[in-house]
This record gives sequence, structure tokens and C-alpha cells, in this order.
Amino acid sequence: MYVARLADGYIVKRMPDTGGRHAPDCPSFEAPAEISGLQHLLRSAIKEDPNTGMTTLRVGFSLSQRPARTTPAPSRSPSGTASSMVTRLSLRGLLHYLWDQAELKRWHPGFEGRRSWGTVRRQLLQAAEQMFTCGEALATRLYVPEPFSVEHRDAIIARRRDMWGCAGGREDGRQRLLLLIAEVKEIAPARLGHKVVIKHVPDVAFAMDDSLYRHLPQRFAKELELWSASDSIRLLMIATLMISGAGLPHLVELSLMTVTAQWLPVETSAEQQLVEGLVKNQRAFLKLLNYDLRSATKLASVALTDRGAPAPLLFTGG
Repeated sequence: MYVARLADGYIVKRMPDTGGRHAPDCPSFEAPAEISGLQHLLRSAIKEDPNTGMTTLRVGFSLSQRPARTTPAPSRSPSGTASSMVTRLSLRGLLHYLWDQAELKRWHPGFEGRRSWGTVRRQLLQAAEQMFTCGEALATRLYVPEPFSVEHRDAIIARRRDMWGCAGGREDGRQRLLLLIAEVKEIAPARLGHKVVIKHVPDVAFAMDDSLYRHLPQRFAKELELWSASDSIRLLMIATLMISGAGLPHLVELSLMTVTAQWLPVETSAEQQLVEGLVKNQRAFLKLLNYDLRSATKLASVALTDRGAPAPLLFTGG
């Protein structure tokens, strides 16, 4: 471990690439990177500086665009592969890394009933404070909706307006894009194109043009099917966000991730049954993530971290 400076304070962090040297029941334990999709991104797309405690991310999507640019559609497959050519994070890879660093892939029976959207939001923003991308702090670009409250509605909308106001134009004519991470409530037709209704943002819809909408069933068929089939599955979206001249949000690029009621990522029905079974049986574990590897790549799904257990790995499908 080492002590890193963060803003006006200090935090204790784990030295890079040493997570597997901790005991399985230690809070700093991390399964070896080579059994997840993280191995292929370390020291290329993800570089941590032990001297500052900050992590620099290289991303494979744009965080600015010209107003007249056609909205790009999501690719048919993750931009990352298992080869050594992987050097940048896709939107999905970034979401997985944030989920990882926010410790939202970790489960312990003591978390039951304590992991609300407010907790998820707080941990994501705290993780983002230690990351840089495109020459600036990731936290300045990241919009994660606050838990909605009728009593505090006006204050919440005012803070959101201030955040969105940062997405103004630049001298070179390119518009600054924001990053959105939120839970999807509905994807539906709108008067012009389609819209995404986000939980905790009841007063405004997020516009999606027809080109982006048409690619959803092709690129995210598995996620949409799992979300539709199970009421206990949540659908999360990470997207680049453009704020129009009218002050309204438009989705530019996006990726989707399915999670359980406890916010643990799952990609198939088999993984859902495995994870929900471990939760029900009060096991402690880590849910490992694919990042930008293709879903057909065989990787460990879960690492058990029960006290006294040697952290055996459980595999599912693929």
C-alpha cells in the first residue's frame, strides 16, 4: 500500500499490480488481471502513477464534436480484442473500469440493503476524481444523476443545469461532450426520433436519433433481451452527451450494461443465476469483468473472497 495525495487530503491506495498478493478476505484483494479483461489494457489504455495516485485513461471515443457532425452509431462489437493492439478504452471498457475502481463489483453479505443508487453514484464520482482523460479530470465530464426527491427538486435541477452548462462550444467550433452514467427506465418513440427516459431524471428525456436507435437491437441484443426477460435486472447506460442550444440532452454514442438488483454486472441468464445464488447464500465475492474483450473469450466470472477461502474461481459459458 502507499499514501497518495488527493485534493487537499490523503488516501491509502494499493500499489499497482499487487492486488493478488493480499489475502482473499482483505478489502484490498484484487483477482489477477489476467483472468479478466483488464490485463489487455494495463499500461496502455490505463496508466496509474504511484507518485500522485492518479490514473490516466486513453479512450477510443470522442469527447467533442462539430455541431453538424452526424451522430455515430455504436459498433457491432466491442472495440477491444484479446490482442496486444488494444490501447484505448471503449465506452463499455470505461464503464467496467469505473465499476471496478468504485468497488461496485465487490459483494459482501453486509452490503445487503445498503447499496442504493445514491451509494452507487457517490462511489462512481469518488473513483472518477482519481482519473484523467483527454488532458482533464474525468470527474469534470461525468454526469451521474442524483437520486430524485420531490422535496429537493428545484435544487437538483439547478445543479444539473450548472453541470450541463459546462458543455459549451469552443473557439475551434467543436462542442464539448459530457459523459453520462445512469439507469435506463424506458426507450420509446418521440415526436422526432426516439428518447431514453432515465431514472431519477423525470422532467426531461434524452434524445436519440433514428440512426443510433436502429443499431441498438444489433449491438445490444443480449443486454436488451436480459433486461426484458427479468424484472430483477437493471439496464445501465454510459453515453457521450451533447447539450443542444435549447439546453436539452442528446445522446451521441452509448453502451449498455445489465446488472442485478445489487448493481452487480451480469451478461447472461447463467451469470445472473450464479450471482443471485451467491448473494442469497450470503457469500462474499468479486464479479469479474470482460472490459473490451469479446464475450466469446473464456474468462473467470466470479472470485470467491469468503474468509478462509483460497479464492477459487467459478466459470460460466463462453
